[in-house]
Amino acid sequence: MSDSDKSSPGLTYAEAGVDIAAGNTLVDRIKPAAAATARPGVMAGLGGFGALFDLKAAGYDDPILVAATDGVGTKLRIAIDTGNVDTIGIDLVAMCVNDLVCQGAEPLFFLDYFATGKLEVDAAARIVAGIAEGCRLSGCALIGGETAEMPGMYEAGDFDLAGFAVGAMERGAALPAGVAEGDVLLGLASDGVHSNGYSLVRGIVARAGLSWDAPAPFAEATLGAALLTPTRLYVRPALGAIRAGGVHALAHITGGGLTENLPRVLPDGLGAEIDLAAWSLPPVFRWLAEAGRLDQAEMLRTFNAGIGMVLVVDAGQADAVEDSLRDAGETVFRIGTVAPGDGVRTTGTLA
Repeated sequence: MSDSDKSSPGLTYAEAGVDIAAGNTLVDRIKPAAAATARPGVMAGLGGFGALFDLKAAGYDDPILVAATDGVGTKLRIAIDTGNVDTIGIDLVAMCVNDLVCQGAEPLFFLDYFATGKLEVDAAARIVAGIAEGCRLSGCALIGGETAEMPGMYEAGDFDLAGFAVGAMERGAALPAGVAEGDVLLGLASDGVHSNGYSLVRGIVARAGLSWDAPAPFAEATLGAALLTPTRLYVRPALGAIRAGGVHALAHITGGGLTENLPRVLPDGLGAEIDLAAWSLPPVFRWLAEAGRLDQAEMLRTFNAGIGMVLVVDAGQADAVEDSLRDAGETVFRIGTVAPGDGVRTTGTLA
Protein backbone atom coordinates (compact mmCIF):
# COMPACT_ATOMS: atom_id res chain seq x y z
CA MET A 1 0.00 0.00 0.00
CA SER A 2 1.40 3.41 -0.99
CA ASP A 3 1.70 6.32 1.43
CA SER A 4 -1.09 8.11 -0.45
CA ASP A 5 -3.36 5.09 0.02
CA LYS A 6 -2.55 5.03 3.73
CA SER A 7 -3.50 8.71 4.08
CA SER A 8 -6.85 8.32 2.27
CA PRO A 9 -9.89 8.11 4.53
CA GLY A 10 -11.46 4.67 4.86
CA LEU A 11 -14.67 3.92 3.03
CA THR A 12 -17.94 3.25 4.85
CA TYR A 13 -20.96 1.17 3.94
CA ALA A 14 -23.06 4.34 3.83
CA GLU A 15 -20.65 5.90 1.29
CA ALA A 16 -21.05 2.74 -0.79
CA GLY A 17 -24.79 3.43 -0.87
CA VAL A 18 -26.21 1.29 1.93
CA ASP A 19 -27.70 3.12 4.92
CA ILE A 20 -28.08 0.72 7.84
CA ALA A 21 -29.58 3.47 10.01
CA ALA A 22 -32.37 4.01 7.46
CA GLY A 23 -33.11 0.31 7.54
CA ASN A 24 -33.37 0.35 11.31
CA THR A 25 -35.64 3.39 11.13
CA LEU A 26 -37.90 1.57 8.69
CA VAL A 27 -38.19 -1.45 10.99
CA ASP A 28 -39.24 0.84 13.85
CA ARG A 29 -41.77 2.58 11.58
CA ILE A 30 -43.45 -0.60 10.40
CA LYS A 31 -43.61 -2.44 13.74
CA PRO A 32 -47.04 -0.96 14.67
CA ALA A 33 -48.50 -1.92 11.28
CA ALA A 34 -47.18 -5.47 11.62
CA ALA A 35 -48.42 -5.71 15.22
CA ALA A 36 -51.93 -4.80 14.05
CA THR A 37 -52.00 -8.03 12.00
CA ALA A 38 -51.35 -10.31 15.00
CA ARG A 39 -53.52 -13.42 15.22
CA PRO A 40 -53.59 -16.61 17.32
CA GLY A 41 -50.37 -18.50 16.71
CA VAL A 42 -47.97 -15.55 16.43
CA MET A 43 -45.15 -15.99 18.94
CA ALA A 44 -42.81 -13.05 18.32
CA GLY A 45 -42.66 -9.65 16.67
CA LEU A 46 -40.36 -8.23 14.01
CA GLY A 47 -36.62 -7.99 14.50
CA GLY A 48 -35.42 -11.53 15.11
CA PHE A 49 -33.44 -13.76 12.76
CA GLY A 50 -36.59 -15.79 12.16
CA ALA A 51 -40.29 -15.71 12.98
CA LEU A 52 -42.13 -18.25 15.11
CA PHE A 53 -45.69 -19.47 14.68
CA ASP A 54 -47.57 -21.98 16.84
CA LEU A 55 -50.00 -24.07 14.79
CA LYS A 56 -51.63 -25.58 17.86
CA ALA A 57 -52.39 -22.10 19.19
CA ALA A 58 -53.94 -21.30 15.81
CA GLY A 59 -56.45 -24.10 16.44
CA TYR A 60 -55.13 -26.95 14.29
CA ASP A 61 -55.02 -30.57 15.46
CA ASP A 62 -53.44 -32.37 12.47
CA PRO A 63 -52.36 -29.58 10.13
CA ILE A 64 -50.95 -29.69 6.63
CA LEU A 65 -48.95 -26.60 5.65
CA VAL A 66 -49.49 -24.90 2.31
CA ALA A 67 -47.10 -22.26 0.94
CA ALA A 68 -47.33 -19.76 -1.91
CA THR A 69 -45.05 -17.06 -3.25
CA ASP A 70 -45.63 -14.36 -5.86
CA GLY A 71 -44.95 -10.79 -6.89
CA VAL A 72 -46.88 -7.93 -8.44
CA GLY A 73 -45.33 -7.86 -11.91
CA THR A 74 -45.04 -4.69 -13.97
CA LYS A 75 -47.97 -3.07 -12.17
CA LEU A 76 -45.08 -1.87 -10.00
CA ARG A 77 -43.99 0.37 -12.87
CA ILE A 78 -47.20 2.38 -12.62
CA ALA A 79 -46.87 2.67 -8.84
CA ILE A 80 -43.28 3.86 -9.19
CA ASP A 81 -44.00 6.31 -12.00
CA THR A 82 -47.02 7.86 -10.24
CA GLY A 83 -45.59 7.74 -6.71
CA ASN A 84 -48.82 6.06 -5.61
CA VAL A 85 -47.37 3.17 -3.62
CA ASP A 86 -49.95 2.92 -0.84
CA THR A 87 -51.95 -0.05 -2.17
CA ILE A 88 -49.38 -2.06 -4.13
CA GLY A 89 -48.71 -4.07 -0.95
CA ILE A 90 -52.35 -5.22 -0.95
CA ASP A 91 -51.75 -6.62 -4.44
CA LEU A 92 -48.70 -8.48 -3.17
CA VAL A 93 -50.62 -10.15 -0.35
CA ALA A 94 -53.63 -10.92 -2.54
CA MET A 95 -51.57 -12.68 -5.19
CA CYS A 96 -50.30 -15.09 -2.54
CA VAL A 97 -53.26 -15.62 -0.21
CA ASN A 98 -55.85 -15.94 -2.99
CA ASP A 99 -53.74 -18.84 -4.27
CA LEU A 100 -53.56 -20.45 -0.82
CA VAL A 101 -57.31 -20.50 -0.36
CA CYS A 102 -57.66 -22.38 -3.66
CA GLN A 103 -55.94 -25.30 -1.93
CA GLY A 104 -58.46 -25.12 0.89
CA ALA A 105 -55.95 -23.49 3.24
CA GLU A 106 -56.40 -20.64 5.69
CA PRO A 107 -53.56 -18.09 5.34
CA LEU A 108 -51.70 -17.83 8.65
CA PHE A 109 -48.67 -15.64 8.12
CA PHE A 110 -46.87 -13.59 5.50
CA LEU A 111 -43.32 -12.43 4.83
CA ASP A 112 -42.28 -9.80 2.31
CA TYR A 113 -39.13 -9.01 0.36
CA PHE A 114 -38.57 -5.36 -0.60
CA ALA A 115 -35.53 -4.46 -2.70
CA THR A 116 -34.44 -1.03 -3.86
CA GLY A 117 -31.35 0.90 -4.92
CA LYS A 118 -31.60 3.51 -2.18
CA LEU A 119 -33.96 3.12 0.74
CA GLU A 120 -36.49 5.94 1.02
CA VAL A 121 -37.97 5.35 4.45
CA ASP A 122 -41.26 7.21 3.94
CA ALA A 123 -42.09 5.45 0.66
CA ALA A 124 -41.03 2.07 2.05
CA ALA A 125 -43.18 2.56 5.15
CA ARG A 126 -46.20 3.31 2.93
CA ILE A 127 -45.55 0.16 0.91
CA VAL A 128 -45.27 -2.03 4.01
CA ALA A 129 -48.38 -0.41 5.50
CA GLY A 130 -50.21 -1.62 2.39
CA ILE A 131 -48.83 -5.11 2.90
CA ALA A 132 -50.02 -5.03 6.51
CA GLU A 133 -53.47 -3.90 5.41
CA GLY A 134 -53.68 -6.79 2.95
CA CYS A 135 -52.70 -9.18 5.74
CA ARG A 136 -55.27 -7.70 8.12
CA LEU A 137 -58.05 -8.00 5.55
CA SER A 138 -57.19 -11.63 4.85
CA GLY A 139 -56.70 -12.64 8.48
CA CYS A 140 -53.00 -13.48 8.31
CA ALA A 141 -50.13 -12.04 10.31
CA LEU A 142 -47.21 -10.08 8.88
CA ILE A 143 -44.46 -11.73 10.92
CA GLY A 144 -41.27 -10.89 9.05
CA GLY A 145 -39.55 -9.88 5.86
CA GLU A 146 -36.41 -8.51 4.28
CA THR A 147 -35.49 -5.01 3.15
CA ALA A 148 -32.57 -5.06 0.71
CA GLU A 149 -30.80 -1.85 -0.23
CA MET A 150 -28.76 -2.66 -3.34
CA PRO A 151 -27.10 0.34 -4.99
CA GLY A 152 -26.27 -0.20 -8.62
CA MET A 153 -28.99 -2.82 -9.07
CA TYR A 154 -31.99 -0.50 -9.39
CA GLU A 155 -32.52 2.90 -10.99
CA ALA A 156 -33.36 5.82 -8.70
CA GLY A 157 -36.81 5.35 -7.19
CA ASP A 158 -37.22 1.80 -8.49
CA PHE A 159 -38.02 -1.13 -6.25
CA ASP A 160 -39.22 -4.72 -6.41
CA LEU A 161 -41.54 -6.72 -4.19
CA ALA A 162 -42.03 -10.41 -3.52
CA GLY A 163 -44.24 -12.12 -0.99
CA PHE A 164 -44.36 -15.48 0.74
CA ALA A 165 -47.46 -16.80 2.51
CA VAL A 166 -48.00 -19.91 4.60
CA GLY A 167 -51.39 -21.37 5.38
CA ALA A 168 -52.76 -24.53 6.95
CA MET A 169 -55.64 -26.93 6.75
CA GLU A 170 -56.57 -30.07 8.59
CA ARG A 171 -55.33 -33.28 7.00
CA GLY A 172 -57.83 -34.55 4.42
CA ALA A 173 -59.33 -31.14 3.66
CA ALA A 174 -57.26 -30.30 0.59
CA LEU A 175 -58.91 -28.94 -2.55
CA PRO A 176 -59.72 -29.67 -5.31
CA ALA A 177 -61.70 -32.73 -4.28
CA GLY A 178 -64.86 -34.34 -5.59
CA VAL A 179 -65.23 -32.28 -8.77
CA ALA A 180 -67.95 -33.94 -10.86
CA GLU A 181 -69.96 -33.48 -14.02
CA GLY A 182 -72.79 -31.04 -13.41
CA ASP A 183 -70.98 -28.98 -10.77
CA VAL A 184 -71.88 -25.30 -10.97
CA LEU A 185 -69.26 -22.62 -11.67
CA LEU A 186 -69.73 -19.51 -9.52
CA GLY A 187 -67.65 -16.54 -10.64
CA LEU A 188 -66.74 -13.79 -8.19
CA ALA A 189 -66.39 -10.30 -9.65
CA SER A 190 -62.93 -8.78 -9.83
CA ASP A 191 -62.10 -5.22 -8.82
CA GLY A 192 -60.34 -4.50 -12.10
CA VAL A 193 -57.20 -5.74 -13.82
CA HIS A 194 -55.80 -7.02 -10.50
CA SER A 195 -52.07 -7.87 -10.99
CA ASN A 196 -51.74 -9.63 -14.33
CA GLY A 197 -51.34 -8.49 -17.90
CA TYR A 198 -49.76 -5.14 -17.09
CA SER A 199 -47.07 -5.40 -19.73
CA LEU A 200 -49.90 -5.46 -22.27
CA VAL A 201 -51.77 -2.74 -20.37
CA ARG A 202 -48.73 -0.49 -20.48
CA GLY A 203 -48.31 -1.17 -24.18
CA ILE A 204 -51.93 -0.21 -24.85
CA VAL A 205 -51.57 2.99 -22.80
CA ALA A 206 -48.42 3.89 -24.74
CA ARG A 207 -50.15 3.23 -28.07
CA ALA A 208 -53.05 5.43 -26.98
CA GLY A 209 -50.58 8.24 -26.18
CA LEU A 210 -51.90 8.70 -22.65
CA SER A 211 -50.02 9.67 -19.48
CA TRP A 212 -50.72 8.23 -16.05
CA ASP A 213 -52.18 11.53 -14.88
CA ALA A 214 -54.60 11.75 -17.82
CA PRO A 215 -58.30 11.18 -17.07
CA ALA A 216 -59.11 7.49 -17.30
CA PRO A 217 -61.33 6.80 -20.33
CA PHE A 218 -63.31 4.28 -18.24
CA ALA A 219 -63.49 5.78 -14.73
CA GLU A 220 -63.70 9.03 -12.78
CA ALA A 221 -60.03 9.01 -11.78
CA THR A 222 -56.65 9.48 -13.33
CA LEU A 223 -55.54 6.62 -15.54
CA GLY A 224 -52.73 5.69 -13.17
CA ALA A 225 -54.98 5.65 -10.10
CA ALA A 226 -57.65 3.61 -11.86
CA LEU A 227 -55.15 1.00 -13.04
CA LEU A 228 -53.69 0.75 -9.52
CA THR A 229 -56.98 -0.45 -8.03
CA PRO A 230 -55.73 -3.29 -5.81
CA THR A 231 -56.39 -6.97 -6.33
CA ARG A 232 -59.49 -8.15 -4.52
CA LEU A 233 -58.94 -10.35 -1.46
CA TYR A 234 -61.26 -13.37 -1.64
CA VAL A 235 -59.95 -15.22 1.41
CA ARG A 236 -62.64 -14.71 4.02
CA PRO A 237 -65.68 -15.22 1.76
CA ALA A 238 -64.04 -18.25 0.14
CA LEU A 239 -63.17 -19.84 3.49
CA GLY A 240 -66.73 -19.25 4.66
CA ALA A 241 -68.07 -21.00 1.58
CA ILE A 242 -65.67 -23.92 2.01
CA ARG A 243 -66.68 -24.39 5.64
CA ALA A 244 -70.37 -24.28 4.75
CA GLY A 245 -69.86 -27.27 2.44
CA GLY A 246 -70.37 -28.10 -1.20
CA VAL A 247 -67.25 -26.40 -2.60
CA HIS A 248 -65.19 -28.85 -4.64
CA ALA A 249 -62.55 -26.49 -6.06
CA LEU A 250 -61.50 -22.87 -6.44
CA ALA A 251 -59.50 -21.23 -9.22
CA HIS A 252 -57.79 -17.86 -8.80
CA ILE A 253 -58.03 -16.16 -12.20
CA THR A 254 -54.58 -14.65 -12.68
CA GLY A 255 -52.15 -14.81 -15.61
CA GLY A 256 -53.64 -17.05 -18.26
CA GLY A 257 -57.17 -15.92 -17.48
CA LEU A 258 -60.17 -18.22 -17.36
CA THR A 259 -58.98 -20.40 -20.20
CA GLU A 260 -55.81 -21.54 -18.44
CA ASN A 261 -56.55 -21.29 -14.72
CA LEU A 262 -59.88 -23.09 -14.52
CA PRO A 263 -58.63 -26.35 -16.10
CA ARG A 264 -55.94 -26.54 -13.40
CA VAL A 265 -58.56 -27.58 -10.82
CA LEU A 266 -60.52 -30.01 -13.03
CA PRO A 267 -59.73 -33.73 -13.19
CA ASP A 268 -58.81 -35.51 -16.40
CA GLY A 269 -61.81 -36.02 -18.62
CA LEU A 270 -63.73 -33.03 -17.33
CA GLY A 271 -63.81 -29.51 -18.71
CA ALA A 272 -65.74 -26.30 -18.19
CA GLU A 273 -68.57 -24.84 -20.24
CA ILE A 274 -68.77 -21.08 -19.70
CA ASP A 275 -71.45 -18.66 -20.85
CA LEU A 276 -69.66 -15.37 -21.51
CA ALA A 277 -72.99 -13.55 -21.49
CA ALA A 278 -73.48 -14.43 -17.79
CA TRP A 279 -71.69 -11.25 -16.74
CA SER A 280 -70.85 -7.85 -18.19
CA LEU A 281 -67.31 -6.95 -19.13
CA PRO A 282 -66.19 -4.17 -16.74
CA PRO A 283 -65.41 -0.78 -18.35
CA VAL A 284 -61.64 -1.08 -17.91
CA PHE A 285 -61.61 -4.27 -19.98
CA ARG A 286 -63.91 -2.83 -22.63
CA TRP A 287 -61.48 0.06 -23.02
CA LEU A 288 -58.44 -2.21 -23.13
CA ALA A 289 -60.10 -4.40 -25.76
CA GLU A 290 -61.03 -1.42 -27.93
CA ALA A 291 -57.80 0.56 -27.52
CA GLY A 292 -55.63 -2.52 -27.97
CA ARG A 293 -57.81 -4.12 -30.64
CA LEU A 294 -57.76 -7.34 -28.64
CA ASP A 295 -59.80 -10.28 -29.80
CA GLN A 296 -61.88 -12.31 -27.35
CA ALA A 297 -59.39 -15.16 -27.10
CA GLU A 298 -56.58 -12.74 -26.18
CA MET A 299 -58.75 -11.10 -23.52
CA LEU A 300 -59.65 -14.45 -21.96
CA ARG A 301 -56.09 -15.76 -21.76
CA THR A 302 -54.45 -12.51 -20.60
CA PHE A 303 -56.90 -10.85 -18.20
CA ASN A 304 -59.45 -11.92 -15.60
CA ALA A 305 -62.12 -10.18 -17.76
CA GLY A 306 -64.16 -9.33 -14.67
CA ILE A 307 -64.03 -12.71 -12.89
CA GLY A 308 -61.32 -12.89 -10.24
CA MET A 309 -62.15 -16.22 -8.61
CA VAL A 310 -64.23 -19.23 -9.64
CA LEU A 311 -65.77 -21.72 -7.23
CA VAL A 312 -66.70 -25.20 -8.45
CA VAL A 313 -69.74 -26.16 -6.38
CA ASP A 314 -72.02 -29.16 -5.99
CA ALA A 315 -75.20 -28.35 -7.95
CA GLY A 316 -77.42 -29.22 -5.00
CA GLN A 317 -75.65 -26.75 -2.72
CA ALA A 318 -74.99 -23.97 -5.23
CA ASP A 319 -77.86 -21.79 -3.99
CA ALA A 320 -76.62 -21.91 -0.38
CA VAL A 321 -73.01 -21.21 -1.38
CA GLU A 322 -74.09 -18.33 -3.59
CA ASP A 323 -76.12 -16.83 -0.73
CA SER A 324 -73.12 -17.19 1.60
CA LEU A 325 -70.87 -15.38 -0.84
CA ARG A 326 -73.35 -12.57 -1.44
CA ASP A 327 -73.82 -12.14 2.33
CA ALA A 328 -70.03 -11.79 2.59
CA GLY A 329 -70.10 -8.90 0.12
CA GLU A 330 -69.21 -10.68 -3.12
CA THR A 331 -70.83 -10.10 -6.50
CA VAL A 332 -71.57 -13.60 -7.80
CA PHE A 333 -72.34 -14.84 -11.31
CA ARG A 334 -73.34 -18.35 -12.39
CA ILE A 335 -71.00 -18.62 -15.32
CA GLY A 336 -71.28 -22.27 -16.33
CA THR A 337 -70.94 -25.92 -15.41
CA VAL A 338 -68.47 -28.79 -15.36
CA ALA A 339 -68.97 -31.11 -18.33
CA PRO A 340 -67.22 -34.03 -20.02
CA GLY A 341 -64.25 -33.02 -22.15
CA ASP A 342 -61.09 -31.00 -21.66
CA GLY A 343 -60.28 -27.34 -21.21
CA VAL A 344 -62.72 -24.44 -21.38
CA ARG A 345 -65.49 -24.18 -23.96
CA THR A 346 -67.32 -20.87 -24.27
CA THR A 347 -70.66 -19.71 -25.62
CA GLY A 348 -71.75 -16.12 -26.11
CA THR A 349 -69.44 -13.13 -26.27
CA LEU A 350 -67.77 -10.79 -23.82
CA ALA A 351 -69.72 -7.55 -23.76
